Formats: sequence, C-alpha cells, structure tokens
Amino acid sequence: MTVGAAEALIVVDVQHDFLPGGALAVPDGDAVVAPIRALAARFRTLVLTQDWHPAGHVSFASAHPGRAPFETVRLAYGEQVLWPDHCVQGSAGAALAPGLDLPGAALVLRKGLSPGVDSYSAFVEADGTPTGLAGYLRERGVRRVVLCGLATDYCVAWSALDARAAGFEAAVVADATRAIDQGGSLAAAWARMEAAGIGRATSADVTGS
Repeated sequence: MTVGAAEALIVVDVQHDFLPGGALAVPDGDAVVAPIRALAARFRTLVLTQDWHPAGHVSFASAHPGRAPFETVRLAYGEQVLWPDHCVQGSAGAALAPGLDLPGAALVLRKGLSPGVDSYSAFVEADGTPTGLAGYLRERGVRRVVLCGLATDYCVAWSALDARAAGFEAAVVADATRAIDQGGSLAAAWARMEAAGIGRATSADVTGS
C-alpha cells in the first residue's frame, strides 16, 4: 500500500485509560505506540480520536445501579456493553498516550460526549448521528482510510465498518492495534471487517509516496 494524498491515517483512542494500568486496560495496549509513530510519518492526513465521556455516562456500569462492568443493557439505540468508568473529560485517563505527540495531526476528534449515547465509531455515534469525520475527509480528497489503535474489536472495527459504509476504502494495520478479545470478540470483528471488504495490513505493507 503506497500512501499519497488520497489516504488518511486514523489513530483510534490510544489513551491512558486503555493502556496497562488504566481503567479499561487493553492487554499490551502500549505496544501500539511505536508502530503508530512510524506510520504517522508516512501520511499527509492524520486524524486522532479520543473517547471523551462526561461523568456518569450511560456506558458506565456505575450509572446503572446493580449492574457490573461487561454486562449489557438495552438502550433506545440498541444493546450497550457497560464499561468501568473511563476516559472522563479532562481526566488523566482521557489523555493521549505518552509518546503519541504527533504534531502532524490535522484533527483530534472527540467522541462519546453525549451523556446518553455511546460512540465506538469515529464516523457515527451509536444512535446513528454522524460525527462529521466523513465530510472532513472528503473535503481533503481522501478516498482510503488506514486505521490503527485501540481496541481492535470495538472502536477500531466499528470505525472501519462505518468508513466502508460511508464509501471509503479501508484497511486496519494489525500490528498497530490490540484487542480486548472477550468471548471471541476479536475473531468476530475480523470476520465482520473481512466481509465488508476491509483490508488487513501490517506496518511493513504501508509505504510513503
């Protein structure tokens, strides 16, 4: 894959709370930082996303008395996994990971701001509301997005699937992602992405023009 003006790198949710020791740690999550830094240098359009939840967010188990993290509830927009409190606006846990200071980033997109709606995807909130990212990328002439970050089986996969639904080509860089992988969620995510025509790449596959 040769990167040019028509490609964008989307770095998904590489934040303190998703790293080892964080509130919702992704196993080996800190291992994505080095490959992402290398990838970022090859792209002209670079987007970072952050989970950015208000306190008491509907996706937090603590907002549902009697419920525990990783249980599910039915909300107006569908089934919602309940998570430990994480990436609360302005908290240390919501900050980008150490080493992810990427001055070439044109956009930092914060998602999950609505108290009553979650947003795994960088493109569409859980209730179907667009984030505006698709329009931003089209205005910049982007036709293909390359995704990396945390976690493969949730925010990365949903972002990739919604990128395809919005008409972009999409690929996920497997060695620059890590997964939560509960109950076969990683294999299921890759199967959904493959069925949608999303490529699976490695960092070595992505070269600058």
